[in-house]
Amino acid sequence: MTSSPTLRRRPSRRTVLGGGLSLTLAGLGLAACSSGGDAVVAEGPFPESWDEELSFDVFDGLANQMGNQPGWFGHLVKEEFALTLNVIAPNVAGGGDTLYNTRVAAGDLGDVILTDVGQKLNELIDGGLVADLTPYYENMTNAARFDAAVQKVSEGTDGIYAIPTQVSSIKPTEPSEGIDPTFGPFVRWDLYKEVGYPEIGTLEDLLPVLKSMQDALPTADNGKKTYALSLFADWDGNYMNNAKQPCCYYGYDEVGFVLAKADGTDFQSILDPDSLYIRVLKWFFDANQLGIMDPESTTQNYDTLFSKIQAGQVLFSFWPWQGQAAYNTEANIAAGKGFMIAPLADQKIFSYGASVYGADQVFAVGADAEDPQRAAAFIDWLYSPAGVYANSSQTMGAAGPQGLTWELNADGKPELTDFGRQALLGDGAEVPAEWGGGDYIDGSSWLNVTTVLGNDIDPDTGAPYNYKMWETYQESVSNPLVEDWSGHMGGFATTMEYLTANDMIAVGTGASYVAPEDSSEVETIRNQVKAVIVENSWKMAFASDQAEFDSLLETMRSTAEGLGYQTVLDVDMANAEAQAALRDEVAAQFG
Repeated sequence: MTSSPTLRRRPSRRTVLGGGLSLTLAGLGLAACSSGGDAVVAEGPFPESWDEELSFDVFDGLANQMGNQPGWFGHLVKEEFALTLNVIAPNVAGGGDTLYNTRVAAGDLGDVILTDVGQKLNELIDGGLVADLTPYYENMTNAARFDAAVQKVSEGTDGIYAIPTQVSSIKPTEPSEGIDPTFGPFVRWDLYKEVGYPEIGTLEDLLPVLKSMQDALPTADNGKKTYALSLFADWDGNYMNNAKQPCCYYGYDEVGFVLAKADGTDFQSILDPDSLYIRVLKWFFDANQLGIMDPESTTQNYDTLFSKIQAGQVLFSFWPWQGQAAYNTEANIAAGKGFMIAPLADQKIFSYGASVYGADQVFAVGADAEDPQRAAAFIDWLYSPAGVYANSSQTMGAAGPQGLTWELNADGKPELTDFGRQALLGDGAEVPAEWGGGDYIDGSSWLNVTTVLGNDIDPDTGAPYNYKMWETYQESVSNPLVEDWSGHMGGFATTMEYLTANDMIAVGTGASYVAPEDSSEVETIRNQVKAVIVENSWKMAFASDQAEFDSLLETMRSTAEGLGYQTVLDVDMANAEAQAALRDEVAAQFG
C-alpha cells in the first residue's frame, strides 16, 4: 500500500525581472511571469503507480528528434509513470537559442528540462523557471547515490535545482569510456586491410590512405558514390564542430575559442595560424582537393550522414559511436566489414575522465510543471539501473531493458537475448507489441543524454551497464572483423586496451569545470565572432585552391580581430587555465 503524500503550498519563485538578472531574459526585455499561480507540492514517498495520464513537455537541448517519444522507450515511460514525453528540441527547430529564448520569455520552458549547467541554469533559477527539488530529493534515492554531484551543481542557491548527467563512481583520473574512446580515427577496416594496412604517421598521412580506400571501393552497394570523408553542420557553435574533432586526437579539447591540452600544459587560440584547428581546416581542404570529401557536406545534417554511413557510402568516422553504430551490424562484421580504429603513430587521444560532479548538462523540473512530484520521480528513475539501461542504450552502450534485450543467464550473468543481439548488432529488429512495437532503434530514448556512465557497475548485477564490457558478450563476439583487427594490433581485445598499452590516451581529469557566465559585452562579441569563424571555416574547407584558402584564413582572422576576438580569447584563456587548476585539485582529492 502506498502512503498518501502530504501536500503543502509552495510559493511561486517566479518574479518580475529587474537589473542584474540573466543575460538572456534581460536581453529580451521580458519577464518570466507565473501562469499557474501557486504550485502544489506533494511530499512523501513516490506513488507505486500513477492513475492520471499526463503529457510532459521535455525541453531538451541535446535531442535530435521532436514530438512525442515513440516506441519501446515511450511504452516504458507510460507504463511506469502514465506519461507521454513531448520532446521539444531546439536542434530540430532551427538550432541556436531562438526556441529557448522564446519559451523562457513566455515563462514556461517545460515540465522537465535538460539544459546547460552554468549560465543557462543560473538564469532559469534566477528567473524562477525551475522548481526547488528539495521536497522530493529524500525520495530520489537513485539520483542521491551521486549526492556530491547534486550538491555541487546547486552550490550558491537556496535549494536543489538540478540533477547532473554523466555521473559516475569511477575515479576522475580514469577514462570515462568503456571499450572505445569518445574520439578517434575510425575507418572501414575491411578497406584499410584491402589496401595493405599502411602505417599512418600523422593526420596528414591519413589522407592518401583514405584516397586509396575510396579508390578500392568507388561505389557502395546501393550504387551511390563513396566518399572517405563526409561532414555536417548541425553541431557548429564557437567554430566548425567537425574541425574540432581531430584536435582531440592530439589530446586537446575546447574551452570557448581555446584548445586546451588534457594535462594543462598547453593552450592554443584556434585562430593562431599554427593551431590544430587551422591544421584540420587545411586537412579538410586537402581532402577536398583529393576528391575524397563529400560535396553534400555543406548542406546535410547528422541524420543524413548517418544514413550514408549505414549504406556504406562513407569510409571514415570521427567517433567510434558514429561509424560503428551505423555500420557494424552482425551481418557486416561477420563478413569482415566494419569500422575500427586505424591509429596515427603520433596520436594521444583525449579522454574525458569519469566526472565526480557530472557533465555540462543537467535535468531540472519546470516551476510550473503540471505534476512536479511525478517529474522528480521520472528523473530519478533515469538514474536507476532500469532507467540507465533503457535511456542510455543509444548514447553509452547500455544494454536496453531487461527482459527484452538482455536477461540473466543460468550463472547469474547478464547476457544479450537473441532479440537483443539483432536489435543492437543487427540491421534492426521489430519490437514485440507488448513492448510498444515498432523498430528498436526508432523507439530508443530521444533524450540523447547519459545519466550514469555506461562502464559504471550495475549494483544489481555486478557488471557494467555497457554490454560490450560483459564477459558473456566478449565470449560471443569473435568474428572476422574483430579477429583481423586484433591480430594486426598485437592481440589487444579492445581499442582502449590498445591505446592504454601504447600510451595513446590523454585523460582530462573529470572535474566538471563550468566557465563563468560571459558578460553582456563578451557574449555579444562572441556571437559575432563565432558566426565569422564558422562561415569562413566551411569556405576554407571547400576553397578552390590554396590562394583562396589563405585569403579566407586572413579574412577570418582580421574580421574576428576587428570584432574584438582578443577580448573573448582573454576570457577563454583564463577559463582554460582555471579548468586545468581544478583538474589538478580534483585529481589530488579524488584520484
